[in-house]
Amino acid sequence: MNIHVFWLAVCQALMLSSTSLTMATSALVGFALAPSAAQATLPVGFVYVFMMLTMIPASLLMQKLGRKIGFALGGAVGMMGGLVSAFGIYQQSFSLFCLGSALFGISNGFGQFYRFAAAEIVPEAQKSKAISWVLVGGLVAAFIGPNIASKTRDIVPDAIFSASYACIALFSLGVIVVQFFLKVPQPSAAEKSGETRPLMTILLRPTFLVAAICAMIAYGTMNLLMTATPLAMDHHGMPFSDTATVIQWHLVGMFAPSFFTGSLISRFGVLKVMMAGVIALFGCVLFSLLGSQFSHFFTGLLLLGIGWNFLFVGGTTLLTEAYLPAEKGMVQGINDFMVFSATAFTALSSGYFHHLLGWQKLNIYTLPVILLAAGLILFLTVFHKRSASHIPSAG
Repeated sequence: MNIHVFWLAVCQALMLSSTSLTMATSALVGFALAPSAAQATLPVGFVYVFMMLTMIPASLLMQKLGRKIGFALGGAVGMMGGLVSAFGIYQQSFSLFCLGSALFGISNGFGQFYRFAAAEIVPEAQKSKAISWVLVGGLVAAFIGPNIASKTRDIVPDAIFSASYACIALFSLGVIVVQFFLKVPQPSAAEKSGETRPLMTILLRPTFLVAAICAMIAYGTMNLLMTATPLAMDHHGMPFSDTATVIQWHLVGMFAPSFFTGSLISRFGVLKVMMAGVIALFGCVLFSLLGSQFSHFFTGLLLLGIGWNFLFVGGTTLLTEAYLPAEKGMVQGINDFMVFSATAFTALSSGYFHHLLGWQKLNIYTLPVILLAAGLILFLTVFHKRSASHIPSAG
């Protein structure tokens, strides 16, 4: 592995350790602090709203000033977010907890570009593998975040999880430290002032549309069900240790496939791997409808993670084929704005929909968008075949 891809994977691990800690605990903290149960997932919704709002400005800033400055800035904001969240829990202030969540969202907005930075420092043929290796950092986070939450939840008396959120500040400090070792090429002249096409020309191309919409579906579906899982398991009387285990192995499902997702894309093609992700998402819904025992949550969330990995890594790889160098900042920013718009909506609404519909109906309502992803992948497969058949043969 390229050493600088490794350092990006370390940044990913630190960021996602904070994220996995947040995913395992935020709904429970929100339930304890919020004025009503329906607002329990509002703080995690703020994470994704502010992540979404940060995407385009962060991408454009890094195109001008470089990745390292952007990543260090994101780490600094993440430190503030962890400390404000911890203080909010200590003060029993739902507003402060939401503010800390918003700051953490801004930090994550910068961190979402680790995968694109990896694609930029390796040869063209190694892009999908570099993206996958960065996401492997999430496998480490799958064990660190929930375990830190479990071991630190009661350190501060009468402020459950306050010490856990203070750990986010330490993870974010780690991101800043890594920047002293990371080398990412500065923006080139072609990236700063090269040829560009009209924005709508890029955004309406089938490659961009399928990449962006499938990534939206991957993240939106995953986030809707993952965010509601702690509430659903608590509703069925399961202890937090079971919830932490399910979230942990869900994250293993999200990131362990990254050891081989890039190789699968190289061997079978990006669209076939994305379709395998869709099939895994269908499997998640099936297991969730079979029952509400620990085994159903465990298996369903594991498949949800695998489906996310194949669909999201595939979508990211596909997106790198959709822009010229000078278009990179805007197109990457718009793509992630779209992806995390869906994620923000599902995070904000997850608690409400779980409260309104219940766990099994919530799963049923994801089926139409999963079917949409399947249809888009089939459409692009046919489009590519027809385009290839119209290329004149040599001679």
